[in-house]
Amino acid sequence: MLTESQRAIVKATVPLLETGGEALTTHFYRIMLGEYPQVRPLFNQAHQASGEQPRALANSVLMYAKNIDRLEGLGNLPAQIINKHVSLQVLPEHYPIVGACLLRAIREVLGAEIATDEVLAAWGAAYQQLADILIGAEEQAYRATEEQTGGWRGARSFRVARKTPESSEITSFYLEPVDGKPVVAHQPGQYIGLRISIEGQQEQRRNYSLSAGANGRDLRISVKREADGLVSRHLHDSIREGDVLDVFPPAGAFTLEPGEKPLVLISGGVGITPTLAMLGEALKKSDRSVHFIHCARNKSVHAFRDTVDALAAKHPQLQRFYCYEQADESADGVGLIDQDRLAEWLPATRDLDAYFLGPKPFMAVVKRSLKALGVPETQARYEFFGPAAALN
Repeated sequence: MLTESQRAIVKATVPLLETGGEALTTHFYRIMLGEYPQVRPLFNQAHQASGEQPRALANSVLMYAKNIDRLEGLGNLPAQIINKHVSLQVLPEHYPIVGACLLRAIREVLGAEIATDEVLAAWGAAYQQLADILIGAEEQAYRATEEQTGGWRGARSFRVARKTPESSEITSFYLEPVDGKPVVAHQPGQYIGLRISIEGQQEQRRNYSLSAGANGRDLRISVKREADGLVSRHLHDSIREGDVLDVFPPAGAFTLEPGEKPLVLISGGVGITPTLAMLGEALKKSDRSVHFIHCARNKSVHAFRDTVDALAAKHPQLQRFYCYEQADESADGVGLIDQDRLAEWLPATRDLDAYFLGPKPFMAVVKRSLKALGVPETQARYEFFGPAAALN
């Protein structure tokens, strides 16, 4: 139980976290991933190398310390963490490892004079409070999915029924359950986890957005081949139709909410995958006005253009706009997305629901632009590929 004096100690460390949080979390990951190989599959090594994972964790730890008196101040951060954990199958036995490494990193980075036994005890209690919250919420999510029709817990074997190129960089994988039983209905915007064994490498786990709506029979993911992506390259280059993959159940809080306000879906690059599933769901259920905005480097890397064009021809309430970084007469705009272009392509009313996803610089521009154009911040929703991070 976290005492008042321990809360005060945790809050007193906020200035240290603001200036040295990333150094602390970098050291934490060095300890944990170096000494506990059983947790390595839960972490993307590319995000470690880029510094994204340590920065994201530093931000999360800082936010937790700042809001230790009122955890509701964390907003949707816990939901993001819980869903990522569920999609990768983080389990209760992983938490003591994380806690021990975090406390050791605090002591070794801050030094014994600052990280006293009292400080470590406070942070140990604070960590246990958070761990208990996450473990409880994750167990609820595991149980809820398992109990649904077509649901499951842990890994389930799916066969690659089809492998279809969608652009010069993105390929779709249609996954059917080997057991032939139904597949749980996911929400548009959710993702699954894959457990991949690559010859000569340790097991890897990755999240991939579901790019098609639920049908009870199969799942579709659409994966961009990243030049330095160990798993994406393996999927593109080595996985064939008929191969079997371990799949974790759908998860994710970035989902299409019901509503009648004009809907705006904005994506960059492979960020089109969840917005495409949202588009299909929105058109299927109502006559709601939809503006679909997609940005890509050029037409050759633009996935699902024909699909969206066909939907626009069939549904008069759908308007679609394409922005290519490189000049192309088939694009509606050339260059990078900005506030002026969004102002031109948004509905007349700013009382709308917006969902956006793509590379972080792209998302930062969209977030700032929507706010400047008068779209309520609570109606502008976004998700991250990879570790959660601030867009400010």
